[in-house]
Amino acid sequence: MKAIAYYHSLPAEHPEALQDIQLAQPSPGPRDLLVQVNAISVNPVDTKIRSTVAPENGEAKVLGWDASGIVQAVGSEVTLFQPGDRVFYAGAINRAGANSELHVVDERIVGHMPGSLTFAEAAALPLTAITAWELLFERLQIAEGSSDLGQSLLIVGAAGGVGSILTQLARQLTGLTVIGSASRPQTQAWVRELGAHHVIDHSRPLHEELRRIGINQVTHVASLTQTDQHFDQLIDCLAPQGRLALIDDPRQPLDVMKLKRKSLSLHWELMFTRSLFATADMIEQHRLLERVAELIDAGVLKTTLGEHFGSINAANLRRAHALLESGKAKGKVVLEGF
Repeated sequence: MKAIAYYHSLPAEHPEALQDIQLAQPSPGPRDLLVQVNAISVNPVDTKIRSTVAPENGEAKVLGWDASGIVQAVGSEVTLFQPGDRVFYAGAINRAGANSELHVVDERIVGHMPGSLTFAEAAALPLTAITAWELLFERLQIAEGSSDLGQSLLIVGAAGGVGSILTQLARQLTGLTVIGSASRPQTQAWVRELGAHHVIDHSRPLHEELRRIGINQVTHVASLTQTDQHFDQLIDCLAPQGRLALIDDPRQPLDVMKLKRKSLSLHWELMFTRSLFATADMIEQHRLLERVAELIDAGVLKTTLGEHFGSINAANLRRAHALLESGKAKGKVVLEGF
């Protein structure tokens, strides 16, 4: 089968950073689905692993943790799906990625694809939807419902992949006042389109930007990018007993003692945790993807597809990696078909 992989950690622009190769067809385990991959999208985790993790023993490493496709076969213990089902999922970071014609994935982290979306539109959603859902409802412990409880959420980096779906979830499913940050006119317009009540510029002092829109402090922060650069400002912006959640990898250590005076809580979100440790509640990712699909089909949420980069091949994936590394991506970059 066709696949895109790498053998050495190289800059995205290098012709060997990602290569077109042939691999043997995988076989599904007892709880696995064998999926024909129709579309994929690219996430920061792809670029981070490509640039920092060298494959073992010269083997080919396949990336890709967002896919949509059609179930071709199921394992002996599968109960949630059958061949022919259209599915979308993010997969597991400790298994081969989905940048291949065929892919195996545990059914407990897979959802039925929204019927109203194309494969490309669906592939833009799983990893970011899982991340945003877990961050909002499990880490920050925001309650679903439209009641205004006087709570507010600042989303730093709201125009990116996770921010694009988190903004929608927070606006559509909660009573939060949603404040998104973006630094360019086009990304600020995108965040407004997604439903943020207010948009501020995170290239300027955050407290000044909040005061500009009439807000002194927020009760919750989702820091999705450059947390180490904004850390002191985020503490300043948070109300006493507020909650700070982050998903990025700060390049500088965070001094958590700074949280003590306000009794602030710090929460990490990694959507791979459940699959990585095969947690007892691993199936929650299947359930939340099913819920996201229902919300998409009901018109409550929309795909976060930002750009379509054409067919799934090494050259197009290298372009996608370079765009993500530039920090200028809006929404998700998707590729479709081999």
